Amino acid sequence: MAAAMSAFMAVATAVERRTGNSGWIDVVWTAGLGLTGIAGALLPFGTGPMSRRLLVAGLALAWALRLGLHIAQRTSGIAEDPRYAKLKRDWGADAPRRLARMLQMQALASIPLGLGIVLAAHSPAPSLGWPDVAGVAVFAAGLAGGAIADRQLRAFARSGRGGVCDRGLWGWSRHPNYFFECVLWCSYPVIALGSGHLWGWLAVLAPVCITLLLTRISGIPPLEEHMLAKHGDAYRAYQRRTSALIPLPPKEETR
Repeated sequence: MAAAMSAFMAVATAVERRTGNSGWIDVVWTAGLGLTGIAGALLPFGTGPMSRRLLVAGLALAWALRLGLHIAQRTSGIAEDPRYAKLKRDWGADAPRRLARMLQMQALASIPLGLGIVLAAHSPAPSLGWPDVAGVAVFAAGLAGGAIADRQLRAFARSGRGGVCDRGLWGWSRHPNYFFECVLWCSYPVIALGSGHLWGWLAVLAPVCITLLLTRISGIPPLEEHMLAKHGDAYRAYQRRTSALIPLPPKEETR
């Protein structure tokens, strides 16, 4: 799994250098993790039924297609992902080497995500049951919520209003797409833990990992910095009244 993700991120490095558009990095990452997870789900080991392996492989495929196509569509309309663009500017002439190294670190950080998929697929419960149904429900909620959030943001951008999007889910969370991504990854431990298998607890690392990545490293921090630089006081006001991640009713601004 580590070798596969390392290879995919090497491809991402090559694509970024050839196109000059760092947005394609996340497209390659999504496709790589999806394909790696699907392969791991379908490998013939363990005692779990093939029906569960196919189910979990289908979840991984749905995630990769939805997110990958969304990022590809977004990337085709911009020159650079602002997060990566800032890193490249800060690194200067050393940017190619440091970006390549960072993407290999990203490959290692993806291992808990792929492991969650594999552990869910190979849960040893002899047949599909309520844990599988519950896992699919959690997955569907995360997938649908993320799609709705992305569609609302895209509609706002196309409206030409300008400013900060605070409509729909974005009025309750500054990053609802990230929230629902975290929810989606909770589906794998729900399935993996259904049989009470000891190793299933390791699947919890998947939602923990994606939550830490999005809230502490590559998601919210650089994006908030970019939005503050772009919108200034308007975004600061948005921060004061709107939850960072978990959708909550907006606060009333005091005068």
